[in-house]
Amino acid sequence: MAVEYDPALINKVFEVTEPVEVKAEKIKRYCAALGETNPIYTDEEQAKAGPYGGIVAPPSFAVTFRNGRHFFENVPRFGRRGFDAGKDVEFVSPIRPGDRITLTSHVKEIFEKTGRTGTMVFVVIRSTLKNQKDEVLAHIDHRFMNRT
Repeated sequence: MAVEYDPALINKVFEVTEPVEVKAEKIKRYCAALGETNPIYTDEEQAKAGPYGGIVAPPSFAVTFRNGRHFFENVPRFGRRGFDAGKDVEFVSPIRPGDRITLTSHVKEIFEKTGRTGTMVFVVIRSTLKNQKDEVLAHIDHRFMNRT
């Protein structure tokens, strides 16, 4: 039995965030929490001589941006139980201090799998991070699994 859903859900934008300014201090705290010591992320003087001409955020910083107070309040749900089943991130351009990041999220795909414990429905939400210049910085595909 294939999962039933409204095909109009696919590619429908359902959440757009207000811009969030990236602060250099937040990048430094993120690096400290991860034990990241690469000077292009942590040392302004050394970063100036690097490939980006200044400090940039580590690529994984992209996943710190969220949609709303509750992560994806409007995700289509199938069944009563589910969980975050992972992320794929495509890094396009570096995130820099002073960038104002906006996330736009849409349903990328919905599919069904049968595992040892029964049928599962996966919803993949794609978030695109853009800066104040409308430049794409990253795409994040969030997979959510639901039990039917």
